[in-house]
Amino acid sequence: MTPVARPDYLAHMKRKTSAVDFEQSLTELEALVERLEHGDAPLEESLKTFERGIALTRDCQSALQTAQQRVELLVKRDGKVQLTEFAASDGADTVDPDLADE
Repeated sequence: MTPVARPDYLAHMKRKTSAVDFEQSLTELEALVERLEHGDAPLEESLKTFERGIALTRDCQSALQTAQQRVELLVKRDGKVQLTEFAASDGADTVDPDLADE
């Protein structure tokens, strides 16, 4: 009999994989940009590199949009998104309510 994974475990693993994929995609994208900036690759190789970069960019944008939607769902109160200050331990900036609409 095969073990059945719990839904919460599957959701956790999917989130974990998505975060890793985003980080890997971003790292690869940075390497591709650096390669293109050197400008010493043949045209065909540069075009393939550019195409891969576009695909990675779309993947990263999609992952960021998904993350943003999840955050908005987590901070919704009474049907409205309420921005709250976020004090990160790594010294990141906090959310400035005056800039929320920008």
